[in-house]
Amino acid sequence: MGERTLDLGGLQALLERVRGLKVACVGDLMLDRYVYGGVDRISPEAPIPVLKAKRRTAMPGGVGNVARNVAALGGVARLGAVTGADAAGEELAGLVGAEAGIEDHVVRLQTAETIVKTRYVSGGQQLMRLDEEAPVVGAFENDAVFSGASAVLLSDYAKGVVTERLIRAAIWQAQAAGVPVVVDPKGRDFARYGAVDVIKPNASELAGATGLPVGTDAEVEAALEALLAATTAKAIVVTRAGKGMSLMRRGGAAKHFPGRAREVFDVSGAGDTGLAALGLALGAGASLETAVEFAILASGVVVGKAGTATVSPAELIDAEMSQHAAGAHAKVMPLDELAEVVEGWKRQGLKVGFTNGCFDILHRGHVAYLAQARSWCDRLVVALNTDASVRRLKGEGRPINDLDSRAVVIGGLGSVDRVTSFDDPTPLALIERLRPDVLIKGADYTREGVVGGDLVESWGGEVRLATFEDGFSTTRTIEKMRDA
Repeated sequence: MGERTLDLGGLQALLERVRGLKVACVGDLMLDRYVYGGVDRISPEAPIPVLKAKRRTAMPGGVGNVARNVAALGGVARLGAVTGADAAGEELAGLVGAEAGIEDHVVRLQTAETIVKTRYVSGGQQLMRLDEEAPVVGAFENDAVFSGASAVLLSDYAKGVVTERLIRAAIWQAQAAGVPVVVDPKGRDFARYGAVDVIKPNASELAGATGLPVGTDAEVEAALEALLAATTAKAIVVTRAGKGMSLMRRGGAAKHFPGRAREVFDVSGAGDTGLAALGLALGAGASLETAVEFAILASGVVVGKAGTATVSPAELIDAEMSQHAAGAHAKVMPLDELAEVVEGWKRQGLKVGFTNGCFDILHRGHVAYLAQARSWCDRLVVALNTDASVRRLKGEGRPINDLDSRAVVIGGLGSVDRVTSFDDPTPLALIERLRPDVLIKGADYTREGVVGGDLVESWGGEVRLATFEDGFSTTRTIEKMRDA
């Protein structure tokens, strides 16, 4: 599995870097229409549902949706495509013009017909899609779309815009500017895309292009190797729906990134969102690994929405915070379950550390203390005094925060691997059960005063005293609150 490179702080920093970033979004543009209504009877003319229309919407689709997602994430999309000089094309022009953050570089031709896709929806389910399209007659020749772009995204829906001439122009312009080119492909011949930085197929497209199965990680790795051998692309990123994404660079090993658990409402446009996020992150200088995680997060949010949707920076931060909280909850566990986890760590040869305390109001001193404790071991367990235990130690009015709240906050720290609790006067029973390799207490203790120290040393472990930052304590924080 790929190691996570994008935490909450990294996400916020990345969103700041992509703000105002220009991205060329070039490819097949279409008009997406939606007709929403209710079905309460079957037609007397044929065994089909009768949809009573209640609401209609329209938006740019295809590469237009990629551009909408770039703009929604804070970038500036330079939209390059071809439409007809017809009514649908005029409607598209109005929709594009109404989107803040999209620069219109669309070529409108008398010889072309605008592609229109109309979806009929009831109860959140598509009943039918009506496609109105004809092969694009006339090439896209407006290389100004690439000027000043920090990344180039080619969205190929196999409608005729992404020609070999366009691909060559995109690669030449991008190489001259030192910016990445990312392709969302169609068809079986991925070699036609040339030496782009990233090709981003979905699992089905990867299977179709290689003729290989893609059900397991091992099968995906074999297919990625085969596709890289058949193309001159620098890297392949394959989207695997709920399984996340996998990437392989030329000459490198595959890395697999799990998806984010989300309730899936509608997958329409999720690939466009992923392409937009991937391109923005790479354009901002992020590593390919970080860009993949950014794309997974963005795609995970958009599938929880209806229709061809976009995602905002605020929604990404909210999703990451929710994931962070879920991860913190997962670290909190009772002693019996924790003992099994610790035993598994030891079988892997990992050094287990243990510390304990009230940790009532988390402050800077606590964070530094736990970070130092984690530096002395491979896995750190924190045992919290129960609320009753804190009252016995600190008096009435304490703790300020209950056990559940304290456990989730401590579990949210990257330096902490597991959290449990104890009600006894000392954590001796936990130490005996878990048999940690390192027992950590604050430097306000002496080695002789550390409960369980002799026990830990008896099985070859060690006792370490961590320093506290001066001027920080829960008691002092409470006093400041009372004086305020």
